[in-house]
Amino acid sequence: MAKILIIDDEKAMRQAMVQILRDEGHETLEASDGSQGLKLIQACEAGDRPDLVFLDLKMPRTQGMTVLKTLGSQLLELPVIVMTAYGTGRTAIEAMQLGAYDYITKPFPLKTLLSLTEKALAHAQTSVSVSQTNILQDLDTEELLGQSAAMAEVFKLIGRVSQTDATVLILGESGTGKELVAQMLHSNSRRSRSPLVKVNCAALPEHLLEAELFGHEKGAFTGADHLRIGRFEQANGGTIFLDEIGELSLGIQAKLLRVLQDRSFERLGSNQTRTVDVRILAATNRNLETMVQRQQFREDLYYRLNVLRIDLPPLRDRLEDLDLLTQHFLKRLAIQHNFPKLSISEAAFQKLQSHAWPGNVRELQNTLERAVILSGGRILLPDHLSFGQMPKPDLNLENAIAQLEQDLIRRALTLYPYCAHEALGLSLEAFHQKREQWNL
Repeated sequence: MAKILIIDDEKAMRQAMVQILRDEGHETLEASDGSQGLKLIQACEAGDRPDLVFLDLKMPRTQGMTVLKTLGSQLLELPVIVMTAYGTGRTAIEAMQLGAYDYITKPFPLKTLLSLTEKALAHAQTSVSVSQTNILQDLDTEELLGQSAAMAEVFKLIGRVSQTDATVLILGESGTGKELVAQMLHSNSRRSRSPLVKVNCAALPEHLLEAELFGHEKGAFTGADHLRIGRFEQANGGTIFLDEIGELSLGIQAKLLRVLQDRSFERLGSNQTRTVDVRILAATNRNLETMVQRQQFREDLYYRLNVLRIDLPPLRDRLEDLDLLTQHFLKRLAIQHNFPKLSISEAAFQKLQSHAWPGNVRELQNTLERAVILSGGRILLPDHLSFGQMPKPDLNLENAIAQLEQDLIRRALTLYPYCAHEALGLSLEAFHQKREQWNL
C-alpha cells in the first residue's frame, strides 16, 4: 500500500481517482490547488510524505508548473505525474524538464492510471541492488575496469609488457576497450611523457591514409600545397596506436612492414629516408589469421605485429564485471547530468544481466546513458532499458560474389601491377572489362 496525493481543482476528478486508487489498496490525500498540495507535502516528515503525486497543471491560484518548480530537487525522490486537459508538446517538454516523472492527458482510461501508478511507485518500492551513486567520489573519465579472472589476466599482461618497447597486437570485438588498453600501455611505459598518436586505419581511403601516416612534401600530389608531417614523425619518441589495422590495403601493409622492420620510411614526394624512434601498438576486431589464409593480410606483417598479444574478452564472457561497470558509468552520468540520486533497481539490473551484449562495454555505456535520461535521474527501471538491434548480415549471393571479385582484382593489382590479369587467370580483355564494370 502506498500514500498517493492528488492535486486537482476538479472535485469530481479527485473523487473518481480516489475511489480507483483506494480499491487497489492505496491511501489517498487530496488537495484542491497547488498551494494546498505543497503545504501537505511540506507538512509531512521525510518518512511520512506521499509516495506519489498526481498533479493537474491548470488550476486557479498556484498552478502545476509552479508546484514543480517549488519542489525542485525533491522530485528526484518524489515521483510526480502531471495531468492536463490541454496537452501540448511544449507543455509536456517543460513539465519533464522541471522533473516530472510522467505526463498524462485527460481524460485517461482506468488501465492507464493503474499502470502509471504501479510504474511510478516502483521508485520507492523496488529494492536496489546496485548502490546509489555518490558524486563526491573521485572518478576517472576513462578507465579499463574489471574484477573477473579474464580481466585480471589482461591487467597482468599490460603490467608485464608496458615497460618494454615491444610491438603489441590488441585483439577483441568492437566495444571491448582496445583503445583503453593502448592508453594504459603508453601511460605505464617509459615513453609516457612523449606523445601517444592514434590513427584509425578505417577512417581514411588508401591514398589519404598513406599521406596521413608518412607525411608528404609540398607539391607531392594535387592539393598538397604545403609540407605535412606524418603521424609516425609526430609520434617520434613516443607511441603510435594503429586502430582497425585489419582494414589496411595490401599496399599500405607493405609500407608499414618496412617501418616495423627498421623504423624507416619516406614522405610522399621525397626520396629522403627518415627514421623514427617509436613504439607501435595495433588493434583490430578482425581475425587476422583467417585474413592471412585468405591472402587479405600479409603473413610477414602479421608476425611482425604479433610479437606480444593481448586478447580482450567480450562482456558476455565476464558478466561478473557487470555490476562494477554499471556503477562506474552511473557515477559518470550522475556527474555529467547532475543527477545525485541516480540508482538502478534490482529488476533493471537483472535485465542487464540477461542481455547478450553484442556491442560489449560500449553498448552498456550507451544503454545506461539512454536509460538515465529517460528515468529523469531517478531509479532506473526495466522499462527504461532498451537494446539496439544488430544489423542483419547481407546474405545475398550475388552481392557477395561481386564484392569478392572486386577484392581479388584490387589485391592482384597491388601484388602484380604489370601482370594482374595473368595472376587472376583472365585474358587481358576480360580483365579490363572487369575493371570497367567495377570502376576500379
